[in-house]
Amino acid sequence: MKVSLQAVLSDSHLDSTQKSNQRQLAISMSAVSDATDGNLPLNLCLIIDHSGSMKGRPINKIKQAAVSLVQKLKPSDRLSIISFNHKAKVLVANQIVGEIDNLKKKILYLEADGGTSIDEGMNLGLKEAIKGKKDGVSQVFLLTDGENEHGNNQRCRELATIACFDNITINTLGFGSHWNQDVLEQIADSASGTLCYIEKPEQAMEKFSELFTRIKSVSLTNAYILIELMPQVRLAELKPVAQVAPDIIELPIQREQERYIFRLGNLMCDDSRVVLANLYLANLPLGSNTIAKVQVRYDDPGRGQEKLLSENIPVEAEVQQAYQPKLDSMVQKHILALAKYRQTKIAETKLQLGDHSGAATMLQTAANTALQLGDKSAATVLQTSATQLQSGAELSEAERKKTRIVSKTILQK
Repeated sequence: MKVSLQAVLSDSHLDSTQKSNQRQLAISMSAVSDATDGNLPLNLCLIIDHSGSMKGRPINKIKQAAVSLVQKLKPSDRLSIISFNHKAKVLVANQIVGEIDNLKKKILYLEADGGTSIDEGMNLGLKEAIKGKKDGVSQVFLLTDGENEHGNNQRCRELATIACFDNITINTLGFGSHWNQDVLEQIADSASGTLCYIEKPEQAMEKFSELFTRIKSVSLTNAYILIELMPQVRLAELKPVAQVAPDIIELPIQREQERYIFRLGNLMCDDSRVVLANLYLANLPLGSNTIAKVQVRYDDPGRGQEKLLSENIPVEAEVQQAYQPKLDSMVQKHILALAKYRQTKIAETKLQLGDHSGAATMLQTAANTALQLGDKSAATVLQTSATQLQSGAELSEAERKKTRIVSKTILQK
């Protein structure tokens, strides 16, 4: 198993008459398998909210979706299941899947009652997931439909950070309209996972299946981008680096000797992870210049190898006296995708401050950006929300969540 790595500037030509040139560097990477590579064993942990608000169709649909997921697992995969309301319980201890009939029964006996303590469920889930993480892909599905009324949101964030260090990915699934989108997004982002929205009970099966398809394509884990910048090159000071595909995630900066380092988590065979870095370049001589070097560090659990390094790719830019732009269309799309997300976040902040007019304007801008990107589905949702605010109406909780999701992730259709 190897890494496919590409690094492309938004415009590889620079104007020598400018004191400083701003460029975006898109770094794309994915796993590449050969004939000897097989599918990695999966270490899956389901953390399921069964509080009283899940009673009836919601819990029944979630149980059906969970059973369907278990049926897709291979006998060599590992599974653990945690159920939580205001307390948490190990429904299925971490084990080889083997015979699934008993596992299905335990899921189907689950009933809805009590309050909600998400961090209690996360704590038990991570303990079980850690038991089976060797030489496989460790993934958590955390599903909840409510606020963390009996728990501590800061503890949730801390547990997500612990999961990251233990190479365990947490995917969060918000069910219905009353879960805290900020908390679930922060959990997923911190643990290199995906935030997914299940608006209606009948969508549970589809969303579980979409997420499962993605995690089954994981082939390499614990991936980091290493970026070495030349002396005349610097990162932007505000939000300099973000993942832009398959989901939007603002990435924190770390330093490792002379290089910047950013954690990505898993690499998939079918989907590239793409990171966008915002650079400023100054005082470069005329002609071709190496402005950066990019490398990926990763683990290959299929071969039991850790901290492998991809090739170290140089990034070239040409300084011209008679400047002629050389724009890259794919990088331009990534820039638009990130702009759509950030514009939506600004709109949400304005809405929280009571500035409905400002929020509507920013959502309209985000809708226009989505159209430029060719994302008609997101444009429709964003435009509808903008129009509603312009008319003086409030956005429902479901509408707010749709607006966030379509700006962030490709799993929303």
